[in-house]
Amino acid sequence: MKKILVVDDEKDQLFVIEQAFKELYSDEYEVISARSGKECLKILQKQIPDVIVLDLMMPQMNGWEVFDKLKENPKWRSIPVIILTARTDGFAERAGELIAEDYIKKPIDMEEFKSRIDMVLEKKK
Repeated sequence: MKKILVVDDEKDQLFVIEQAFKELYSDEYEVISARSGKECLKILQKQIPDVIVLDLMMPQMNGWEVFDKLKENPKWRSIPVIILTARTDGFAERAGELIAEDYIKKPIDMEEFKSRIDMVLEKKK
């Protein structure tokens, strides 16, 4: 079973993703949630997911800062990252596409979301 670490400060967003994956894809994926960048880094100290879905706009430590921390650490550097954001400006989109494995805009369509995660993990093989 593959592990997805979803990092988003919006608890409703996390709940929707967790519930959808439990109901639809529980035989393939386990969703681990982090409500902040700091919580994400704490989780990574204990376990390494197969993919990280990372919101850009979070208080205290934003997604760009978390991304930098991931790439600085040799243990975490190779974990694929999918940027997840409500931000739709061209800069964020281009940067997300260039530095991460994928870029997904909110609101999320669960079938597309799962499909994009599948594609990222397939590329990693």
